[in-house]
Amino acid sequence: MSIVEVGECSAASSSQPQSWAKLVSVDPRYPDIDISSDEMVVCSNTLPSSTDKHEWCKITKGSNQSSAMLQNKSSNAILVDGEVVQGEETVIVNFGSEIISGPAREGYLIYKFEIIPIREASQNRLQNYLQVSIDLEHVKCSICLNVWYDAVTVAPCLHNFCNGCFSEWLRRSQERGVSVVCPQCRGVVHFVGRNHFLRNIVENVLQADSSLKRGNDEIAQLDSYTSIRTNLIIRYGKKRRRPNLTFAGEESGNTGHPCPQCRTDYGGFLCSLNTVHLQCHTCRRLMPYRSGINVPQYCVGCEKAFCGPYWHSLGVTMIDNNPVCNSDSLKPVNERPISRIPHITHGMVHYEQEVTERCIRQMGRSLQDVISDWIGKFNRHEIDLTLLDLNHPETINATSNLCDICYDKLVSFLLYWFRITLPNRHLPRDAAKRADCWYGYACRTQHHNENHARKLNHVCRPTRGL
Repeated sequence: MSIVEVGECSAASSSQPQSWAKLVSVDPRYPDIDISSDEMVVCSNTLPSSTDKHEWCKITKGSNQSSAMLQNKSSNAILVDGEVVQGEETVIVNFGSEIISGPAREGYLIYKFEIIPIREASQNRLQNYLQVSIDLEHVKCSICLNVWYDAVTVAPCLHNFCNGCFSEWLRRSQERGVSVVCPQCRGVVHFVGRNHFLRNIVENVLQADSSLKRGNDEIAQLDSYTSIRTNLIIRYGKKRRRPNLTFAGEESGNTGHPCPQCRTDYGGFLCSLNTVHLQCHTCRRLMPYRSGINVPQYCVGCEKAFCGPYWHSLGVTMIDNNPVCNSDSLKPVNERPISRIPHITHGMVHYEQEVTERCIRQMGRSLQDVISDWIGKFNRHEIDLTLLDLNHPETINATSNLCDICYDKLVSFLLYWFRITLPNRHLPRDAAKRADCWYGYACRTQHHNENHARKLNHVCRPTRGL
């Protein structure tokens, strides 16, 4: 995307001008176009199927601060609020005007013209100058002495390390049969887990100083060491005893949920005194963390542990007269059947879910077919992952093991993309004629006002309020 300013010269000020308006792309795969000069020629993609960029319009700021003048600079006609604008012709555009970069709606990029309020522009200026000071020594791993990579936090001391560095430290401690201690303060470690908040801090630090970035070879080596994918519990003890199990929902003063394999050999495995454990998110029972087996023990979407697949792989269905968790609590994405639209789809708005169901039926397809197609697109990295509410979405693919909740999130995300890329001719008649809500999927009114939910389309990108 490039924007050519009319009258630009080499003596232009080095300070970045503030945007007073923007063209908001209806298709979220394409960026918005910020308009920062009083007179600007827009040079961008006009066809979704092509990466070529063309000068196609000039936008001139209006004197009343609420409108602008648009002039067609392309060799084709363009559409503004349904009106055909031929080459070099001009037309007034107001807030919310629909601008199509070609002579037809189908096959051309569509934008909404939006004027940025003065208050919002002022806030943007403040954000540009807001800086937070941080001591680089406080974002470094005390093992490798570099900035954290995929940071993990240990407890109770709360020191932080690279995932790969501490994973190797943990492995060596287990091989030697000694207690796992913090490499920084030497306190005994009882818990370790990934810290996603620190990941955002590290990204900002590396953006500010690119010299701190690691080389590809070093990153690949750290990734090969990494074994901490979910929260790990490290237990210590001098003797084995049969514990009094307390399960979720029971009222007892003992809140522990000991590991059955700490006292009984199942499948030829008995925990040692320093075996690292996972706690099942469903039943709260502990199980040994065994990274070398071909059985999923945690969901890659939320990084929570689930014990069902592990115990069933050992042929265990009952422990202490209690059934173990469902073996299907973790399954690969491409092995999961689906026959219903998840209730969280389209912000839990029933009407939009109903529209999606009618679209699929109208096309003569099944929900399973549609999701399978979009999982293929997802697997080929053809979709922007910004709205996918899962941890490390870029690492997830069709063979990743997800829990039920994360799978529903993935399906809801794919159905959003299915809807926004669907041509109007495939929408039911009553839904096709609706205009987009300015606040899109982020609209709060749609949740408590059914008339509003039905009147406007909310399966779209917000153009106001964000």
